[in-house]
Amino acid sequence: MRALMVDPADAGSLSLDEVPDPVPLAGELLVEGLAIGICGTDREIVRGEFGTAGRLVLGHESLGRVLTPAGDFEVGDYVVGVVRRPDPVPCPACSRGEFDMCRNGEYTERGITGIDGYGSTLWTVPVDFTVRLDPVLHSVGVLVEPTSIVVKAWEQISRISARSWFEPSTVLITGAGPIGLLAAMIGVNRGLDVHVLDQATSGPKPSLVERLGATYHTSMPTKLFPDVAIEATGAPRLVFDVLDSVARNGIVCLTGVPSEERLTVDAGLLNRNMVLSNQVVFGTVNSNLWHYRAAAEILSRVDLSWLADLITRRVPLDGFVEAFETRPDDVKVVLDLSG
Repeated sequence: MRALMVDPADAGSLSLDEVPDPVPLAGELLVEGLAIGICGTDREIVRGEFGTAGRLVLGHESLGRVLTPAGDFEVGDYVVGVVRRPDPVPCPACSRGEFDMCRNGEYTERGITGIDGYGSTLWTVPVDFTVRLDPVLHSVGVLVEPTSIVVKAWEQISRISARSWFEPSTVLITGAGPIGLLAAMIGVNRGLDVHVLDQATSGPKPSLVERLGATYHTSMPTKLFPDVAIEATGAPRLVFDVLDSVARNGIVCLTGVPSEERLTVDAGLLNRNMVLSNQVVFGTVNSNLWHYRAAAEILSRVDLSWLADLITRRVPLDGFVEAFETRPDDVKVVLDLSG
């Protein structure tokens, strides 16, 4: 088979190699790899900025079709594989299936840390870490993994909001990349007044937001005071702008990984405002099996043409280098594995 190989400790080591076909173990599926989504984490790995040493198959946003069945999966089923695996100890969270909340950090992640990913023309996956897709998602199934991230974010927001009476009406989402747009999609589906902030003044992002029925901004709306904010850029200055803007009793979810920019902030004032306004700020990363299942179900019910337009570039496997280039109008880039 052909596989996209990289050593996270060796910048520029990405290559397309011929490697032996995988052999499924008991309880595993053999899957034809159809596509992987490319995200910022993949680009960081390729640049040698993230991940642990050791050559592995890249790719964690998967889409495949079952070749050799197992469990209740059948030949031809469209599937995605879960990224994270629980640590071997396991910690209390992992032992309860909440490996996305691992307590000791000894987890592994396919295509990121410690184990091969899904960027190959064939891959295997245990049935317990596989989600079947509605066939309508055959061309956009790579969006299940990033959608699972925002499903978890919204789940956590709902749990926190149960601390007292809370009926949010207005949401601010910063960043109109895949995470931000998918978070906006779920917010609109919840009947909320969704506002999305991004720097782009042209290209697909404004239209994608407007087609959702949300409002697009290119500067921070000063009189919005959202009940909920989801920060999806990681830009430190924007994070603090969001903290300053949220309403009393508001909830801020941080999903973006910050850059190395350093800021001088008045921590005392920030603390004072959060205390006196009963605000909550939390971070979230990764997702577990039920988030994937919920993501697959949500995507099967939304406008498929909108999802298709979220994928702004499809790159054939032989042109894999182009998939890791950053272009101004990119939203989601997908690498087609099957040709």
